[in-house]
Amino acid sequence: MKKRLFTPGPTPIPEEVSLALAQPIIHHRNPEFIEIFSRVNENLKYLFQTKQDVYTLTSSGTGAMEAAVANLLSSGDKAIFVNGGKFGERWGEICRAYGVEAIEIKIEWGRAVTPEEIETELKRNPDVKAVFLTHSETSTGVFTDVKEIAKIVSENSNAVTVVDGITSVGAHELYMDEWGLDVVITGSQKGLMIPPGLSFIALSERAWEMVERSNLPKYYFSLKKAKKALQNGDTPWTPGIALIVALDVALKMIREEGLENIWIRHEKLSLAVREGCKALGLRLFGHPPSHAVTAVYFPDGIDRKEFQKVLKYKYGITVAGGQEHLKDKIFRISHLGYYDELDIVGVISALEMALKDVGYEGFNPGDGVRAVQRVFAEFEGVVEKRNEDDEFPNCCH
Repeated sequence: MKKRLFTPGPTPIPEEVSLALAQPIIHHRNPEFIEIFSRVNENLKYLFQTKQDVYTLTSSGTGAMEAAVANLLSSGDKAIFVNGGKFGERWGEICRAYGVEAIEIKIEWGRAVTPEEIETELKRNPDVKAVFLTHSETSTGVFTDVKEIAKIVSENSNAVTVVDGITSVGAHELYMDEWGLDVVITGSQKGLMIPPGLSFIALSERAWEMVERSNLPKYYFSLKKAKKALQNGDTPWTPGIALIVALDVALKMIREEGLENIWIRHEKLSLAVREGCKALGLRLFGHPPSHAVTAVYFPDGIDRKEFQKVLKYKYGITVAGGQEHLKDKIFRISHLGYYDELDIVGVISALEMALKDVGYEGFNPGDGVRAVQRVFAEFEGVVEKRNEDDEFPNCCH
């Protein structure tokens, strides 16, 4: 049976990338690797839409989150974070681990923080040094408008805006420089379509000024060391060589498709998944929805463990469960990275069959697949109409 992965990390790996991973290992201090790494660094700037260097760390995305906190802030600094999901909550945990005063905006998991809530907290704490945001909250499938919030932060404080883009970079419209985002991070096993093991971080010039003043402890995750090494096209420590070779191939694919086309593709696939699920009588969790992952309530009256077992072992489909208090309430379907229209038809078809197998009767066979196909048939016309009106499709909303 062919296994099909619909989890929001790791995500499926293209065949070209798998072949790159199978190549003989090379040494990271010779011209061959330096050439590859130089090309990767230029393409990462394109991905982040920035003129700043993007630093590659050998870690999961959480490593880049920790690097952001440890390199930007100093002992006793104040920072705002939004607890609206598992990964927004993590910003606060990292801040506290480093002795940073973490000011929590706690919201119901399943909704996005509003610019007004950020503004209110900034006015209460005029001396705050950083605002930590989650662009696409992987645990809830919720999108946050970091573009608008960055404006609010800039207008109401001297704080830097730090964005967890781990499941948004390569899925959602994001212009780091144009939007005034001071720090953006992402991870390798998401929209970049390679295995886990690398994270990436880019900083504005204003953020680098904070790095110079930071007194928090750091060694492996020292961005000063990374910056110094990159001046020679190098890394301060042994990097994930095979992953960087694979990343070179993945970024070439991203350049060839084009970022705007990728953002539109993710918008289309996410809409199709949502409409397919609704046609099966399933309730969606979280609003506004992310284009990276869709969270869905389990329907009432079914054995939830049996449903996931049937989906995985009978139909070869692996989806993600909920986290924390959402563990037995929702499941999550990824459409982040290496997916196309037939993948979405396939996952919704498998959902139909698995739900029928466990006794759910909330739809007629084919309802979900028809809804998916209808989205695909109608979506191109919507995009064409947007372009006729001289509005680039706002893939963030």
